[in-house]
Amino acid sequence: MRRATSWSGSCSCFAERYAESLRGVPFLIGQELAQIGRYNTLTVASIADFGVYLDGDELGTILLPGKWVPRGTEIGHKIEVFLYHDSEDRLIATTSYPAGEVGDFVLLKCKATNDVGSFMEWGLARDLFVPFREQKVRLVEGEHYVVRIYLDPLSDRLAASTKLHQFYDKTPAAFTPNQEVNLLILYRMDLGYVAVVDQRYQGILYHNEVFTSLRKGHRCKGHVKAIREDGKLDLSLQPQGVQAIDTAAEQIEKYLVEHGGSMPYTDSTDPVAIYQVFGMSKKQFKKGLGTLLKKRRVSISHVKVTLLPPAS
Repeated sequence: MRRATSWSGSCSCFAERYAESLRGVPFLIGQELAQIGRYNTLTVASIADFGVYLDGDELGTILLPGKWVPRGTEIGHKIEVFLYHDSEDRLIATTSYPAGEVGDFVLLKCKATNDVGSFMEWGLARDLFVPFREQKVRLVEGEHYVVRIYLDPLSDRLAASTKLHQFYDKTPAAFTPNQEVNLLILYRMDLGYVAVVDQRYQGILYHNEVFTSLRKGHRCKGHVKAIREDGKLDLSLQPQGVQAIDTAAEQIEKYLVEHGGSMPYTDSTDPVAIYQVFGMSKKQFKKGLGTLLKKRRVSISHVKVTLLPPAS
């Protein structure tokens, strides 16, 4: 084998298929499983003028076009790549990062619609297809929608759906109280905000737990309050209980130290202002102030809070 020189170039049955599409369709590559719609670490098998070919084992060689090849790449090097089918339906690799992988819920912009479905911008040359049968409402060009990316096991093609409920894991999760989770806000309703939790579960942020502006597609940290019988989660943007009160007290004291020992924020301050400054609810803020007051670390008037010296 010649030694290579260094690279220098520039549906109705969908629900039944859901369980399989959760993981994509695995293919053996060496000792690892490679999956279309996910990142995989593959070995360079050969080098051509227009790119490099990666060892796809049972899939054959997979082209990584030249513009995506890291400088200095040689045969035997391993490269992390994302696998998908290009506009000519060829299995191809890229080192570009799309907005998400198979199994992800993501906010995407609708680029166009034709007679079979819509196409979403997601960072790759080939737009992500949303067939009409997977649209909860007809998508409008230029608008943004939360979709769930899936791999159709019958065609090995990547697609997306706005019918999100079929993808939630409804089995009770082994969360602990106050456990921190990742949230993706879906929409606002009468009770509060519906969110995707850790890319698997559905949860609700009640209005009395929210003191900031949330919008569709917004990502933030949250905390689990309770697990409901229907598998949904009650959420909070802040931790709860004694630990939360102690954390609030520490945060307020730190703010006072960093701002000359006094502040204009008291138990009569507007909740929105408190959240903007401290990232906590007014209820937590008042409990934190109460803790500091009991420890004689602060004095409180109707216009300001003052930090007191430690007791001798």
